[in-house]
Amino acid sequence: MSQAPHTQDPSHAAIVWNDASRAAQFHQWLTQVAASHALDNSSLRLASADASFRRYFRIDSCKAPFDEGKMPDSFIIMDAPPDKENCQPFVKIASLMQAAGIHAPQVLAWDEPQGFMLLTDLGAQTMMQVINRDDPQANLPLYLQAVDALIAWQLSSKPDVLPPYDEALLLRELALFPEWYITQHKGVQIDDAMRFTLDNSFKQIIAANLSQPNVFVHRDFMPRNLMVGDRLGVLDFQDAVYGPITYDIASLMRDAFLSWDEDFCLDVTIRYWEKARKAGLPVGTDFGEFYRAVEWMGLQRHLKVAGIFARLTLRDGKPQYLADTPRFITYIRTTCARYRELKPLLRLVDKLEGIAEPDIFGFGRQ
Repeated sequence: MSQAPHTQDPSHAAIVWNDASRAAQFHQWLTQVAASHALDNSSLRLASADASFRRYFRIDSCKAPFDEGKMPDSFIIMDAPPDKENCQPFVKIASLMQAAGIHAPQVLAWDEPQGFMLLTDLGAQTMMQVINRDDPQANLPLYLQAVDALIAWQLSSKPDVLPPYDEALLLRELALFPEWYITQHKGVQIDDAMRFTLDNSFKQIIAANLSQPNVFVHRDFMPRNLMVGDRLGVLDFQDAVYGPITYDIASLMRDAFLSWDEDFCLDVTIRYWEKARKAGLPVGTDFGEFYRAVEWMGLQRHLKVAGIFARLTLRDGKPQYLADTPRFITYIRTTCARYRELKPLLRLVDKLEGIAEPDIFGFGRQ
């Protein structure tokens, strides 16, 4: 999971290089690319960084007055150290998204050995930045644009194109919760009883999720990775897989950085389900069954992300992510409270969090 943060002020965000040799490689590459794509090197500034080792810069084009409307105003440059980031999935999935009619970045130049890439610019404003947190219904048009993009992505699905979201991957993701959240963050040693509860709960979660039909899965489909403009743009797709159809709608409505009341979540999820059915996607004919599957898929994601956010803090020195952990604990407890099979996991989480009595469960806006 590698959410891109809010875009920084382009006029003041300086670029710092910790490695002088990489800085030299970059500027040599940029000189070559600038000549072929008419870039204004003096306009280079930081656009964003994310939870991975990637950084993104923005650079303007050298537009002449007569070029108005013919040349883009700006481009994005990706800095992805090849010893830490593999850009091949990004390039492959960007192409898949464009073929599906989705507004995703186009790769204009790529130095694969050095990890530098020139991309089209989808804009500087994320859906997250324009959301009205006080009036959920005011955001419905944006969410419906996201639903349409998601359905287009899922309709383009083909097996054996993306890595499978299989049992092994699901289990690796769930293992992040005991390893990083329980043991490292909470400082709790996992005894035999706790291990039994975790193993049994994880087995049920994985079985429920593997029972769902498979489609292309973005894996971080949420407002922070969607760009607003003439068309809704989609970013941060390099970890896409072929897996449960419930994943991306769960990701969209049970956001890592934003919570809505359940009425709004249900409204958008029903609208997605109805549109997906009409489009011929395998979402079933019973919305109640589909919503249960979305909740169990969301539980998988929330346990994983709680572990990832703890790891980002403790291993990678990025404590800002852990501030959103209470949101995930609320998601986890809400889902576990609804299903008898998950009550042992609820008791385990309540014990970890020092919660003596269950509260009235619901998403709640935060």
